Amino acid sequence: MNRLVPSPLRKFYHAIWREWLIYHLADERYKFMFNPPPPNEWVVIDCETTGLNVAQDQIISIGAVKIVGNQLITSERLELLVKPDKEVSAESVKIHRLRELDIANGLDPEVAVAKLMQFIGSRPIVGYYLEFDMAMLHKIIWRMLGQGLPQPKIEVSAMYYEYKNAQLPINLRGQMIDLRFDTLMKDLNLPVRDAHDALNDAVMTGMAFIKLRQLLKP
Repeated sequence: MNRLVPSPLRKFYHAIWREWLIYHLADERYKFMFNPPPPNEWVVIDCETTGLNVAQDQIISIGAVKIVGNQLITSERLELLVKPDKEVSAESVKIHRLRELDIANGLDPEVAVAKLMQFIGSRPIVGYYLEFDMAMLHKIIWRMLGQGLPQPKIEVSAMYYEYKNAQLPINLRGQMIDLRFDTLMKDLNLPVRDAHDALNDAVMTGMAFIKLRQLLKP
């Protein structure tokens, strides 16, 4: 929405757009995603895939964890294996350590995504390079709902960029900043978990989000 539009008009347009999306929702069971979110709550998500080609590759695991205030609620987490309809390459196995044997009994993609949507509810979604995960999820969700997830999306790498950019002298702002995940975690003095899987990545991203929220406070 154009920021030059007065706030009352923005709210009006947003309400109209929300009603339009609900009206065109292919499955009314998911109307709850349009409800006001619980205050001060988020869901961090991460997906492991067969590769990085959105058009050709598929999701093989989903991890998600809730945040309430400044608390990462690891007791409220979601960890799902998803069965793809293509072979898992040796290169991707080296990264996520999931063999075809491991995901042979995984969930159907639509069943897994339905569980994820129930877990998220109407909470804003947090992620690291979230655009890729959303693109992979939306390939499935569009078949189910006729549209993508409506919740606000928060990109942790963008928060980190804002934090680092603000530390630079004014004449140096806008320069390239190393946004690699390991760099981000080390710079924020946060622990890095050894296992590279969807849930562990979601937990680490959640820790970074909580720390950056505190650092970016006025």
